[in-house]
Amino acid sequence: MNIDSQLQTNSGGDEPPILVVPYMWVGDFVRCHSVVTLLRQRLPDRPVDMLATTLCAPLAGFMPGVRQTVVADLPRGRIALAQQLALAKRLKQQNYGSALVMPRTWKSALAPFLAGIPERTGFFGEGRLLLLNDVRFGEWQLPRTVDRCAALALPKNAKLSAAWPPPALNVPAEASADWLKTHGFSGARPLVALAPGSVAPARRWPSDGYAALSHRLLAQGCDVCVLGGPNEKALAREIVGDTRARDLTGSDLRDAILALAAATVAVANDSGLLHVAAALGTPSIGIFGPMTAALWAPLNPLAAAIEIGSGLSCRPCNQNVCRLGHHRCLRDISAETVFAATRDALAASARRPQVLTE
Repeated sequence: MNIDSQLQTNSGGDEPPILVVPYMWVGDFVRCHSVVTLLRQRLPDRPVDMLATTLCAPLAGFMPGVRQTVVADLPRGRIALAQQLALAKRLKQQNYGSALVMPRTWKSALAPFLAGIPERTGFFGEGRLLLLNDVRFGEWQLPRTVDRCAALALPKNAKLSAAWPPPALNVPAEASADWLKTHGFSGARPLVALAPGSVAPARRWPSDGYAALSHRLLAQGCDVCVLGGPNEKALAREIVGDTRARDLTGSDLRDAILALAAATVAVANDSGLLHVAAALGTPSIGIFGPMTAALWAPLNPLAAAIEIGSGLSCRPCNQNVCRLGHHRCLRDISAETVFAATRDALAASARRPQVLTE
């Protein structure tokens, strides 16, 4: 369905920009690029900016349609009024006409309100009737996060689409080539990027599964790197061991983006880096535990989504910690199953041109 066919397009000149206030988790931040694309389709004369934390800001830099990123690191768990006022002052200087506030928290809508942005759209929640003047209802009737985000980019009561524009992260080919050269990869062997982390322990496929997968891939002549944040260092050590696989975990999300763009195939848990890999167009294997791929997989197509079938009565539980303590929804996924999916994705990608460095 063409979104433009059911919505009016603003074709005026010199229109005020729009501020998107996305979720600040990596995967949800990537999802919100669908909102940017939707806004650019509907309102091509209105620039779109994104608010971002320092962590997420590199993502916005690779997102087509984003004019600029407003970086602000507001603390979690408290209002931080002085920082909200400072952010509001910066927002006011941009003369935004609209702000789309994706999170339903009170403080996420405070700076747009203090900045006097004329139109402030968001779902009802936490007594935000004062802070928002375009309040939407029915958030919990929309099962997917992308549906909730995209609904805020449409006129009130507009019919929702069954197929939103997928997120897209564009990394220039020369940037991928430079990354390979910088990290000592020739590009002659397929590179498989593993992302074993997740913000939720219950979403992590066991590290011994990743270690077994890495050994199989190395034996097949692949290069392997492990990606993630600083908290994944211990996982990476368990996976890499004394092999030639590379631990590239660290605090630089931009480096992980470039790694995933350069990778031949990515294997990741239900996590932010899975969304990054999929939005880059890298063939990606997603491993799903307590959450189902039907609701939580990236909007972009995956090379494979691996999950336990209907044999577990406790799944899906949508919990961040296994209440029963057995983690069978992930422990029962074998390394052989994931290797077979990765091998198929590598075979399919062999027809794609490889990035080589001198």
